[in-house]
Amino acid sequence: MPYSTPLALRRVFCWCVLGALLNTMVACSKTEAPVEPLRSVKLFTVSQGELNLSGQYSAEVRARVESRLSFQVAGKLVERSVDLGQRVAAGQLLARIDAQDYQLAAQAALAQVSAAQSQRDLAAAEFKRFEALRGQNFISAAELERREATLKAAEATLNQAKAQGQVQNNQAGYARLVASHSGVITAVEAEAGQVVSAGQPVLRLAHDGPRDAVFAVSEQMAFSLKIGQAMQVTLTSTGQSFKGKVRELAASADPVTRTYAVKLALDGSDRLPLGATLNVLALHLPGSQAAVIKVPTSALRQDGQATVVWLLDETSMTVNIQVVVLGPIDGNEVVITSGLKPGQKVVSAGVHVLAPGQKVTVYSAAPNALVPALAPATASTEQR
Repeated sequence: MPYSTPLALRRVFCWCVLGALLNTMVACSKTEAPVEPLRSVKLFTVSQGELNLSGQYSAEVRARVESRLSFQVAGKLVERSVDLGQRVAAGQLLARIDAQDYQLAAQAALAQVSAAQSQRDLAAAEFKRFEALRGQNFISAAELERREATLKAAEATLNQAKAQGQVQNNQAGYARLVASHSGVITAVEAEAGQVVSAGQPVLRLAHDGPRDAVFAVSEQMAFSLKIGQAMQVTLTSTGQSFKGKVRELAASADPVTRTYAVKLALDGSDRLPLGATLNVLALHLPGSQAAVIKVPTSALRQDGQATVVWLLDETSMTVNIQVVVLGPIDGNEVVITSGLKPGQKVVSAGVHVLAPGQKVTVYSAAPNALVPALAPATASTEQR
């Protein structure tokens, strides 16, 4: 019993000393940094390519020549013999207005011609008789001249009546609206029973013949296009291809859409259905270049105010930042105006998980195709 207390104290002291030693050893040991994982990246080799600025538009097939047909005289429309979408031949009757008043006017003009003809014949007979009298010196020369003037006035009145009669006949004929060319009726703008004025559109006729692809472009694109510029055209329904050239550019913008209309002349398009949808592809627009460096947009990364890409150092299999200057966009690629040279390896995917100097492996879709970053060093060790 007297020795139990000192023994317990000695044991407690030993445990304290041992704990202090362990704490000192733990404090003095080095904490190992976690091993940075190897990143697998996709690469592409920088090379020069062609920058082809292009535009794609949706167009509509229209007749190159389309006329708004109207009567040359006013009247009540009593007959319309064609409907929307109907094909017509040249000279075919399309519509007719009430021509009764014009026919009556033509008859009146014919009566005036008859009266003027009688007056002219009478003046001619008198002139012939007075001419004979003058030959016998029974009348003066002045009297003969008066008879000659009367004859000339009668002839002028007859000519005037004939011309007026022809006008009235034409007016009666204008009551019939006929097709000037063969084609298709694309619009009906008046119905039977309606009173139309001279020149008021009644029908719209799309002439048979060449077709145009009509579409609208922005102001910037309108200034880039030129008359005669070639474009590729595809018929949406069948995929049939055509060659087209810019035939007409609108001189002013549409007041509502603020776009400019473009008419594209199509080769071999006489049988294209009116109103069909076309896809128009304009290639080699101003700004296209033959040799430029382009990278996919997935390779770009914003670093502060600069745009950068990751370059691969094949010797150490590490990546580093390279600042680039961007140019125009071409689809899913962007032109690099400075910062890259042909032959360099650029990371195209996974750019947001990399750090400067980080070791990487090259990704491949094939199994077990990850290239180890330290493969050369491992090979040297095995040789030893």
